[in-house]
Amino acid sequence: MPGLPLIGLTTYVADVRWGSWERRSGVLPQSYYELTAAAGGRPLLVPPPSTAPDGPEAGADEVVAVLDGLVLTGGGDVDPHAYAEQPDPETGGVDPVRDASERALLAAALRADLPVLAICRGCQVLNVELGGTLHQHLPDVLGHSAHRSAPFVFGDVDVDTVPGSLAAAVFGPKPVVKCSHHQAIADLGRGLVPTAATGDGVIEAVELHGARFVLGVQWHPEEQGDRRPFDALVGAAQRYAEERSVRRSA
Repeated sequence: MPGLPLIGLTTYVADVRWGSWERRSGVLPQSYYELTAAAGGRPLLVPPPSTAPDGPEAGADEVVAVLDGLVLTGGGDVDPHAYAEQPDPETGGVDPVRDASERALLAAALRADLPVLAICRGCQVLNVELGGTLHQHLPDVLGHSAHRSAPFVFGDVDVDTVPGSLAAAVFGPKPVVKCSHHQAIADLGRGLVPTAATGDGVIEAVELHGARFVLGVQWHPEEQGDRRPFDALVGAAQRYAEERSVRRSA
């Protein structure tokens, strides 16, 4: 039988300093991989390479082939050109290399029916990869900034989940979640079903119809130490690994 399910987690690229060192690095907040480990998964950080001869997308199928689950993590905005729009003045933190790498990993994961948990930016990558669009600056749409009062600030937001959905099973009917997003889903991508929203109508969770486990949440469970979505992902990944082991031994 397989051991701990191997969970890939995408990373940021940033200038970081530790000790006397300062380097451009692939980084990820500790909470992501510690919650993955606490849920019983073996975390594997997956950086977006900029120098691969065949581009950032290279090797996505090979990476996914060794994984049992994938977490698309938070970060900067998705390039609006990916959904045929010009950038809004408020759109920022765009990283075309990361976009290309994560979209390739996601596409490979969807082809393999790999369990996927997509968090904040990851939820937006999921929607865009499936042909959806984004509101580039929610305050312009809603007239308020309750979903992100200031950059890098996580505020409490009340969410209603759809009864019978995966989101409801994981988070309950009315979770209070930590949000820090100025963008959100506009037009839904192919096959995505909205399964949580706020009172102002912003979609806060989506699921992919017919998939084994694809859950996107617009909030940040890792910021409140909420292990539940990681438990659900790792559980699905364990079943995926067991089924794959049976297929290989048949």
